[in-house]
Amino acid sequence: MKETNVHKKTPNPAALLPIGVFLVLYLGLGITFEYIMKVPMGFYNIPIVGAFMAAILVACIQNRALKFDEKLSVMAAGIGDKNIITMILIFLTAGAFVGVVGRSSAESVAYFMLSLIPARYAVAVLFVVACFVSTAMGTSVGTITLLVPIGAAVAQASGFSLPLCVGSVMGGAMFGDNLSFISDTTIAACNGQGCAMKDKFRENFHIALPAAIVSLLLILVMSGRVELVGAVEQEYHLLKILPYVLVLLGGIIGINVFVVLLVGIFSGALIMLISGSLTVVDLIVNLGTGISGMFETSMVAILVAAMCGLIREYGGFEALLSMIRHLFRGKKGGQLGVGILVALVDIATANNTVAIVMANPIAKEMAGEYEISPKKTASLLDTFSCISQGIIPYGAQMLVAISAVNELGFEISAFQIIPKLFYPYLLLISSLIFIFVIKDNKNI
Repeated sequence: MKETNVHKKTPNPAALLPIGVFLVLYLGLGITFEYIMKVPMGFYNIPIVGAFMAAILVACIQNRALKFDEKLSVMAAGIGDKNIITMILIFLTAGAFVGVVGRSSAESVAYFMLSLIPARYAVAVLFVVACFVSTAMGTSVGTITLLVPIGAAVAQASGFSLPLCVGSVMGGAMFGDNLSFISDTTIAACNGQGCAMKDKFRENFHIALPAAIVSLLLILVMSGRVELVGAVEQEYHLLKILPYVLVLLGGIIGINVFVVLLVGIFSGALIMLISGSLTVVDLIVNLGTGISGMFETSMVAILVAAMCGLIREYGGFEALLSMIRHLFRGKKGGQLGVGILVALVDIATANNTVAIVMANPIAKEMAGEYEISPKKTASLLDTFSCISQGIIPYGAQMLVAISAVNELGFEISAFQIIPKLFYPYLLLISSLIFIFVIKDNKNI
């Protein structure tokens, strides 16, 4: 039924205009402020919600054949998607966790880590831990929520740049998002293409592992160039580390991200009260502050879903998909076409799971035309959607990372982090090598 609905839409490139409006406002103003006007934290001063509101206004003005009430219904249907609701709940729960455990807990974890290993390798450890945790939990957003505060504390304690620490965590988080058996992207790609998860995992692992290894080497090289400042043997409280230990163990075991975060919230609240670090009133205030800190992020997810609902209704995505289908020839070109297809839809939706679900019908048809196996198609969908999702400045992963850092009292912008996102870039290179250089296996 979904495939039929996709083909019923008339391709309409003009329907993609709202995305262009957002990019011009957000990127254009950000570049102007940051690099032309030399405004400190220029990108940080751009109201991303305002940019999306302007884009939605443009989308609402388009297609006058559709009444405004009908447009509201279309937007409501987009917002009501299960993935959007799940994402928002993760945002708010994550905010509560950060609010309860606070900055002191993150610093305790950082100082404890630095007391066990040479400070020179702290960022590399963050990347490796993020890879394991995200693979176990199946969520990059949850992993980023848990580890970015630790990365921020490591940066402050040891002298590593904050963007390097945050970018390393985000790269490791996208590694697991691409590979995990319980990741929404894996489930969506495998179900859409009709392949077993273990087969898709094998396809992905051969591409992802080299990218992860080279990323780790780059992090070690950059770490070696940093002149560490200050002493890292600062006081830490082992008891305050417990909430992070519990959530990390929960992630490695593979417990649901909501359960993991709730365990962190309750254990953190109990420890803060028992240790006398917070009163009941302070705890409630911090809880509310942490949740409030995620309001903008949640609003962005809602607005993106609403805008994409209209774009899809107007035929914008059909125009995007039709263009991809007619540009590529041959099996290798077909594989690249599938990758570009899902990457462009992800850039438009800012949600890799939604992008895979939307691209699945066309990708399956392309797979038949180009004789690409279901496991390879599923791997391409998951890999290329993770590449784009891990880089775009308005994606959930980037927004959650920035929110978590800002919640702890630091300031950072997306465009400070993007150059340090080694893993997504290397994953793209690895994917292209496996498409164009590595000899095809049978039944690929």
